[in-house]
Amino acid sequence: MQGLLEKTFYSNTITEWLIAFAIIFGSAIIAKLTYYIFSRFVKALTKKTKNKFDDIIVDMVEEPVVFAIIIAGIWYGFKTLTLSEALSGFIHNAYFFLVTFNIAWFINRMIDAIIREYLAPLVNKSEGDLDDQLLPIISKGMKLVVWSVAVIVALNNAGYDVGALIAGLGIGGLAFAMAAKDSVANLFGGVTIFVDKPFILKDRIRIKGFDGTVNEIGIRSTRLITLDGRMVTIPNSVFASDAIENVTSEPSRKVPTSIGLIYDTKPEAIQQAMDILREIATKHENIDENIKIAFTSFGDFSMNILFIYYIIKDRDILQTQTDVNLAILQQFSDAGLEMAFPTQTIYNIASENN
Repeated sequence: MQGLLEKTFYSNTITEWLIAFAIIFGSAIIAKLTYYIFSRFVKALTKKTKNKFDDIIVDMVEEPVVFAIIIAGIWYGFKTLTLSEALSGFIHNAYFFLVTFNIAWFINRMIDAIIREYLAPLVNKSEGDLDDQLLPIISKGMKLVVWSVAVIVALNNAGYDVGALIAGLGIGGLAFAMAAKDSVANLFGGVTIFVDKPFILKDRIRIKGFDGTVNEIGIRSTRLITLDGRMVTIPNSVFASDAIENVTSEPSRKVPTSIGLIYDTKPEAIQQAMDILREIATKHENIDENIKIAFTSFGDFSMNILFIYYIIKDRDILQTQTDVNLAILQQFSDAGLEMAFPTQTIYNIASENN
């Protein structure tokens, strides 16, 4: 038996091979024991604390730690053997590649956990859906950056010329950016909408000659339903460069009305007309107290009264205007107040002289 253990295979005795595999097998047992300790004891301790962040760290570090113990055991087991230079170099590079992969894996698990536990609930509470669309893109972008750095570090440790690779990627990225500049502009426009919040879903806005209600906010474009009932798709880059009028955000709707009375109207009748207008506006429940009435001008065909009232936010604008206008017609008619229309009086001078 002793002689069998001393036999050599690939420059190492059977005893040395057994020791190496025993180290690898032992690391697997230690990893399993570590996983058990984390699951049964460490997590139980962190759950007793009020802070949720320590639960996240323990949960996310658990599997990477187990994987780190296994790869460390494999590396140390093979280090005890006498191997060829090529195989030893391969194991060395593979070990550092796996270590880099493990670190990147842990970082990405933390990113996922933080987004899931902290950012996602905030996004779900918001009214718009743009942030719901942006969050997965931001998450994937961050993870892509982490994996890219991990690959570069791993290749650098393996002896590859990373500088030439980065230069090639930079040129390719520049060409891609030039080709996709409109899409990038729209993406940043979407980010502008998300950050500045000039409007949200169901808001009525005016931009670039379009007037409508925001129906959908996407990554590339925003859709409006115009007052004519038509859908208009506007690239998000427009919102980053043009002025946006948010009609919905107005505290109240200003309604200016000019009422012209005929020139035969007496001064006291004009005052009566102004009193009637004030009474109509004051009694209507949809109109606030900020009422402005003035006898403003002598026009070509009429003496003009400016009547300005404000409809309270979220009240029925069209119905309120209808109520006010009908009341004006009715009460002016009852009071004998005549509203003017364009007229001309022609005097025949020659016939008068005769």
